[in-house]
Order: sequence, then structure tokens, then C-alpha cells
Amino acid sequence: MVMIMTGSVASAFKKPETSNFYRDAAEITGKLKPTDPLYLFSPEVLKQRAQRFLNQFPGTVSYAVKANPEVRILQTLAESGLQSYDVASLDEVRRVCETCPGATIHFNNPIKAEEAVAESYLRYGVRSFALDEMSELEKIHRCTGGDPAVVYTVRFKLDHAGAAYDFGSKFGADQAAAIELLRAVEKKGARAAITFHPGSQCTDPMMYDRYLQAAARIIQMAGVDVAFVNVGGGFPEHYAGTTLPRLEAYFDVIASARDKYFQKSVELICEPGRGMVASCVSLLARIIHVRNCGKSLFVNDGVYGGMQEQSLVDIALPVKAWREGEVLIAEASDYHVFGPTCDPVDRLSSATALPRGLKPGDYIEFGLLGAYGSATTTNFNGFSSSTYVNVMDATDFLSR
Repeated sequence: MVMIMTGSVASAFKKPETSNFYRDAAEITGKLKPTDPLYLFSPEVLKQRAQRFLNQFPGTVSYAVKANPEVRILQTLAESGLQSYDVASLDEVRRVCETCPGATIHFNNPIKAEEAVAESYLRYGVRSFALDEMSELEKIHRCTGGDPAVVYTVRFKLDHAGAAYDFGSKFGADQAAAIELLRAVEKKGARAAITFHPGSQCTDPMMYDRYLQAAARIIQMAGVDVAFVNVGGGFPEHYAGTTLPRLEAYFDVIASARDKYFQKSVELICEPGRGMVASCVSLLARIIHVRNCGKSLFVNDGVYGGMQEQSLVDIALPVKAWREGEVLIAEASDYHVFGPTCDPVDRLSSATALPRGLKPGDYIEFGLLGAYGSATTTNFNGFSSSTYVNVMDATDFLSR
């Protein structure tokens, strides 16, 4: 026997129209009242950030797809004039080619399966690959048939601090190895390039000066010409409690370092991920339970969903609380926020300041989750958060 629900119980299961535009979070929490986590995407915010990069970075902007491969993100970037994409897997190659025909793709994961190199080259026309050791160079040469049009981008590393993630702990050749790799590329009759990554959420613009000085030194010692210098990503977002330089300060340092350290004109590429898309998406989570005299909140998303990064690094998301379409404004209290799964690690690592008196059915909107939110979600315990809707007016979460 099939039961047909009516009235308020049935309305609780109403699903959003993901192809529609909603006005803002007020409309969604006041009228739609979703029971599942929901990502609120602002195309306008993304277009503004894309133009900031395209107009002011002194070179080519290549979006790091890993940060958020959502199709509507890629479509909006393409509409904004972005024509270059940094990918880390064959699946990302396919997604970019399907969504952004004619785009330039840089396959910049330094370690790739042989089949991924071959398919991306033969089927999807990829002509730019990163590497940080000789065996990867040989793999690329073998899979591309020694095509002289292919660019071999040598990735090097430096010891440093001042970023949320230090990519040098996993990837990158030291200076001597990078010199040897550049010379080996030239001996193959192929095109060489060089790249680095200062680390995600890089807090010091002068780190790019240090890396570009090292890149110029490596190129000079190798005695080769390079097709371009890729300065990586690392451009930070202004999360809660952070005081960081503006994006333009990073661009100015990069332009100055290029002019200072390179004797001839060199093409620059950057590959923003977080800095491009973090601000254009927020996550709307519903409170499903309150306990410990109102000190602990259980919400329908957590570290196995869109907030996985918050369990790994010290990044505090800005938040707003909503009830019946209105932002709650009251004296703040520190809450322990737990996700919906049965795992006790499913909780935000630090207390979250929210208005007193929150109750089940209220919503918490977590801002700046366009990067490494839905991209890293799982289906653990059967909970998932991958549904997107477009909003015309985004909640302003930027802390400056």
C-alpha cells in the first residue's frame, strides 16, 4: 500500500528547482524551506571575480578545476571570457572539453597514469603536461609520440611556510633536478616550461617574488628557453578572522618580480582555484537537533560533506543564521556544530559563534564555500550534499 502525504508533512519534502534562479537566501529559507543541504551559487559574484583576475593579472588566467568542477561554475567562467583550465585528472579533462569546447587545457598533476596522458593527448588535444621527475618526462614523451608541440612543464619546490597547505611535501623537484629536467626536455626537441605552487591560501605576496627569483635562476642555469612560467595558485580568500592583502597586491608583486628577474619577456600563467571561486558559493544547512542546553547543534551537513576542509586546516567559515526568511540577529553564543553522520569526528573543529536561541528548522548559511566544498563531499552514511541552485543576490560574507 502506498501512502500519499499531504499538507505540511508533504511540503517538508519539497525539492528545489535546480535550473531556476532564486532571489536570495531569504526567499529560499522563507518559502522553499529545503530539508537537504543546498549550495547557493551566484553567477554574478563569480563573473566579477573572474574579471578581476582577467583584467589585472599580468598574464594568462587558467582556472584550477579541482577547486570546484561544477558544470555551472565552468560555464560561467567560459561566459566571462576564461579560455584556459588547469586539470588534475582525466575526468576533469573530459568535463572541461564537454563544457568549454575549444578551451586550452594544462594537465598539471605531476603524476599521471599512462592511459590518462595518452587519452588526453589523442582524444582531447591536450598539449601541456606537468612533471617533476625523469620517469614522468619519459612517460609523456612516449604517450605523445615525441610530438614537438607538447609543452613539458617542470615543477620545482622551495622550503617555505605561510600557507594552509604545503604542496612541496608531495610534489616538486629541487633546484638541481629541475635544471636537469629542463635540459632533458630540450634534448627531446620539445618545448619546456616551468611552474611552482606557493601553497593554498598563501598569506604573503612576497612568496611569489621568492619563487620567481628561483625560477629565473633555474632557467638561466639550465640554459634553455621556456614557453611560459606558471606561478601556480595560492591566491587566498578572506575567511572569518583573517587580515590579508588584496588580490592586486599579489598581482603587483608578480609583475614586479617578472620585470626584475627575467632578462627577456616571458609569458606568465596563474591557476587560481580558491581565489577564483570561494566567494561565489555558500552552503545552506538545516538544524535538525539541539542538545546540551542549546550548546550543541546538529545540522544536515558536515565534514563528510561540504565542510571536509574545516576538519583539516584552520579555516573559519563566516556564518549567518536564518529563520523563516529572516536573518537572526541576537547576542552571540559559541556553539559546537556537529554533522549528521554517526562518526564523532563529524564536527567543526572550533566553536562557531551564532545567535542565541537557535532551534530545529532554523538554517545556518556557511559562506565562502565555492572552493573545496562540494568538490570533496562524500556519501558516507548515505548523507550527501551536491545540489546547487542559482541566486540573484548573494549573501555578503567577505570580511573586508
